[in-house]
Amino acid sequence: MAWNEPGGGNQHDPWGSGGRRGDNGGGGKKDQGPPDLDEALKKFQDKLNGMLGGRKKNNGNKNGGGGNKGGGGKLSRSPFTLPGLLVVVALAFWGASGFYLVDQAERGVVLRFGEFQEIVTPGLHWNPPLIDEVRMVNVTRVRSLQQTQTMLTQDENIVSVEISAQYQVASPKDFLLNVRDPALSMENALDSALRHVVGGTDMIDILTSGREILGSAVFSRLQSYLDSYGAGIRLQTINVESTSPPDAVRDAFDDVIRAREDRQRTINQAMAYANAIIPKAQGQAQRLIEQGQGYRESVVAESRGQANRFSALLAEYELAPEILRQRLYLDTLTEVYGNNAKMLIDVSEQSPLMVLPLERLTSSLGGSSSSDGSSPSRQVELPVDVNSDSRSSSSGNSSSSNSNSATTSGIRREGR
Repeated sequence: MAWNEPGGGNQHDPWGSGGRRGDNGGGGKKDQGPPDLDEALKKFQDKLNGMLGGRKKNNGNKNGGGGNKGGGGKLSRSPFTLPGLLVVVALAFWGASGFYLVDQAERGVVLRFGEFQEIVTPGLHWNPPLIDEVRMVNVTRVRSLQQTQTMLTQDENIVSVEISAQYQVASPKDFLLNVRDPALSMENALDSALRHVVGGTDMIDILTSGREILGSAVFSRLQSYLDSYGAGIRLQTINVESTSPPDAVRDAFDDVIRAREDRQRTINQAMAYANAIIPKAQGQAQRLIEQGQGYRESVVAESRGQANRFSALLAEYELAPEILRQRLYLDTLTEVYGNNAKMLIDVSEQSPLMVLPLERLTSSLGGSSSSDGSSPSRQVELPVDVNSDSRSSSSGNSSSSNSNSATTSGIRREGR
């Protein structure tokens, strides 16, 4: 029979330790049933009230005789219970609000009662609220500032300059505490540096080739200003966007700039021509110098050879003077007559003057032999009477010529 069946014999509670439900008698065992939620909640409230200063009141007999255990008890609360609970809750909120997260691109500047305490790195941190103040500063973002100013140059001309600056935060502490408004301080410092540099430069340099120099000068001066302020700012770049003269004289300045550009282009062309022609002229001069040196060496060598030859001939001449003299004479005649035209002339008195050019004869013989390879055929020209007219006109000279021809009696060889 089930334990909870009415009239059954098994009245044991399965959650108990063997006792019977409703058996308060002679066994002396209490009810061991499942825990009651109301009782558990009541006990928790009693403990909480005890912690907050509450106490129980007993309305039973003052002599303590035979009253129920919980029948006359009544809970009374202290007047500090609610304020204490509020304080605990406020402390919990205060502690939870002290947690904060620093991003990777930021740095946190901790101020305790307005005084600098420390700089915190990226991550999760806790600082006591209302005591410490944490200000976040982005140290990786590149900030930009742009200005357009009209100012006087060194030569008292008016010029308009558009300039931009990029910068980053180098020191979060100085950036927050040393200057009241870093952006305004940066703007004023850029204006001051630009006016100082432009005021010491001519207008034509600012409008043409001096823009790069202008940017570098403004960069160095502006960085020195920021360092002296202790602003905690590091410049990245300074860009001179544009430089222009006033609108009233813009056309005239444009003409001047174009003229300067044309002048510079002409100079560049001339330099290119000079760079092309000068090496060529230098090469020609060097070639002439080397040719002269070669000619000098050849002349010197030839002179030395002739001197050595003369010395050798002198030694031979001392051994046999007559033989060497005859040999030198023949060599000289060979050298002289070898380069001149030659002809044969017959001046006998019985026949007219006959001239036989040997050069033409030699050339004709050489041409025939070279043409067919056979033996050369002798081609002799007819004798030419070159003095027949002179002989007929002057008979008085015939006797003298006959006498001369008788003495020569033969063929004379002449050469020019």
